[in-house]
Amino acid sequence: MKICIVGASGKLGKYMVQHALDRGYEVVGVCRAKSVPKLDAFKDRITILPGPTNDRELIQKAVQGCDGVLTVLAPWGVHDYASGTAQAVLDYAQPGARLIFSCGWHITRDGQDVYSTLFKVLVAIIGFIVRLVRLVDLNDQVEACRRIFASDTRWTVVRGSDLEEGPSEGLPVWSHHVGDPILKSNLTRRIDFALFMVEALTNDDLIHEAPAIVGCKTASALEHAGVTVQ
Repeated sequence: MKICIVGASGKLGKYMVQHALDRGYEVVGVCRAKSVPKLDAFKDRITILPGPTNDRELIQKAVQGCDGVLTVLAPWGVHDYASGTAQAVLDYAQPGARLIFSCGWHITRDGQDVYSTLFKVLVAIIGFIVRLVRLVDLNDQVEACRRIFASDTRWTVVRGSDLEEGPSEGLPVWSHHVGDPILKSNLTRRIDFALFMVEALTNDDLIHEAPAIVGCKTASALEHAGVTVQ
């Protein structure tokens, strides 16, 4: 399988590169030029195309011949970076390719997600501050996902909880909606978020789904599985 990883140099992206290589996939990585050195550990094993991930010509070249595209929807700046990236992938990916996108729990597909008051307040405050300093635009990530949800491509949007570093605990569990008790722990290893993204490439049950994930060894996941937590 040949895949493209858009945003390959970030923490999540590098984990996805490693998981893909472990499966014997041919990997094309896209990242900003200044971040290319972050991929030095893989430079002899993958093809690296430097440039902004919302560069339509770059994405068109990167996804050529790829069976799947893994995209980190990074909402950098205030110039439609995430939605531009998503639109380029949607427009240029090969017909029938599996398209996997990453985002946070704040994205909702059908309005049925249930968020705590604290979560909503934090998203609102953080979103306002980072946009004010022109660093990040969370609304652009919402727009990116709106476009994905409206697409007839074979997409999956993986919605991640809070993340932590550490060795893999295994494939995360998921639910259709935030607010499900299985997600209460709100914590996933970043390496396992990447694992879920790569596994989704070959899981057709996730086509046109927006799974909200949580670590499989968290208290809420274990309780859901009937395991007594000491």
